Amino acid sequence: MRRSERKDQDPDLGMLTSRLLLAVQEEMFATLAEQGHPDLRPLHGAVLAYLDADGSRATDLARRSGQHKQVVGKVLDELEALGYIERHPDPADRRAKLVVPTPRGLDQMTRSDAIMAAIEGRHAEAVGEGAYTQFKEQLRQITGRQRTWRDTPTHVD
Repeated sequence: MRRSERKDQDPDLGMLTSRLLLAVQEEMFATLAEQGHPDLRPLHGAVLAYLDADGSRATDLARRSGQHKQVVGKVLDELEALGYIERHPDPADRRAKLVVPTPRGLDQMTRSDAIMAAIEGRHAEAVGEGAYTQFKEQLRQITGRQRTWRDTPTHVD
């Protein structure tokens, strides 16, 4: 059996999480397009998912999303041009900018939350509420441990 055939039959963590992410993104953005937001792409969602309805600083969006500040800045420029966000002076620090969703951005956020709830509800129904809750908790723990790989002396170089 070739390596690729083995990988298809027993995909590793990277392959499984990648497949899950891509499938969720495909459903999310196709549904958003049907609901009046055809101009959004998955990279936009990587920032919008972390945006607070009351606004967020770009540095906080970069930290929460795990994206570089430059990438977040470029995405914010695109989202501003598309009418999803505005930048305002941060009342807590006039030197900083606050990224605030526009009414169009708030609509997208509300719709995205509903779409994600439907996706999660469908999976919970398929495998059972308890099993799905346990799966999410285990995935959360694995994700947290993976994010600390540089701090662990056993990582592979």
